[in-house]
Amino acid sequence: YYLQNGADEICFLDISASLEKRNTMLNIVRKTAEEVFIPLTVGGGISSIHNIRSLLKAGADKVSINSAAIINQKIVQESSDHFGSQCIVVAVDVKKIENDWIVFSHGGTINTNINALKWLEKVQELGAGEILLTSMDKDGTKSGFDIELLKVATNILQIPVIASGGVGTKEHFFEGVFEGGASALLAASVFHFNEFSIKEVKQFLSNKNIKVRL
Repeated sequence: YYLQNGADEICFLDISASLEKRNTMLNIVRKTAEEVFIPLTVGGGISSIHNIRSLLKAGADKVSINSAAIINQKIVQESSDHFGSQCIVVAVDVKKIENDWIVFSHGGTINTNINALKWLEKVQELGAGEILLTSMDKDGTKSGFDIELLKVATNILQIPVIASGGVGTKEHFFEGVFEGGASALLAASVFHFNEFSIKEVKQFLSNKNIKVRL
């Protein structure tokens, strides 16, 4: 469905896997990879190099590491060295508390007390190839990406930032790139519930001189 509608990539994220201590289901990844001929990013419950190897062998093009990177920073460096930074995405879930952006782990349930901007710089240094940056404050609100967070993150990082959390309109996609500086945009519910199509979003962006694959 998403392939036919013009998606550039698919993100398959089992967001409660770390919390429930389960590994992302290899069979589903395998079956999805057989059907989908665009890059597939898989995340959730990844805790070791062995997990990453298994997912890549099953057909994932990239793996997304979140809680595991916080628990053991070496996993980012080792996996990047072993498999190449191009397939290592570090997902960072961020919430603003008072005047600081703080990293949350385990599906957004645990406050790590880690400063988000320092963490972003650290995972880049460790070898992450991309950052999947989710604003917990914006997620599910349909009020647009956290542009302030995106601006700061994209200014301090040299690696691509994928914006996530808050999309409700086609204009929000434009804002994420034009104002926030994101290299890519992730959305879920607006597409799941057919509020508009990926093709419509891409045409909208193209009309505003944002380079997209049509």
